[in-house]
Amino acid sequence: MCNGCVQKEYPDRGNTCLENGSYLMNYLGCASCHQRDFVLISNKATEDEDGEEIVTYDHVCKNCDHVIARHEYTFSVVDEYQEYTMLCMLCGKAEDSISVLPDDPRQSAPLF
Repeated sequence: MCNGCVQKEYPDRGNTCLENGSYLMNYLGCASCHQRDFVLISNKATEDEDGEEIVTYDHVCKNCDHVIARHEYTFSVVDEYQEYTMLCMLCGKAEDSISVLPDDPRQSAPLF
């Protein structure tokens, strides 16, 4: 992974978890070949461990195959919530939780 290719390492992305793609707003350009071109995805792998889906891949410079960052995305169902996480030097870090029920109990207004 290369901190010379990104504006900010692991920017906080709130609840935006990307299973695929690249956060190009954080990409300065390749520190190896000094080109600012498309970022390719390589070495993509999907694993399923104990009900948790883990997707990993490398962000790679289109011109010289320099590895910019390693991306990790996870998905799992815990109790009645879908849990998402993302950790990547380029795309950032994020977590999200969504209820599998039609109405999220956390969003209901208190009666008193």
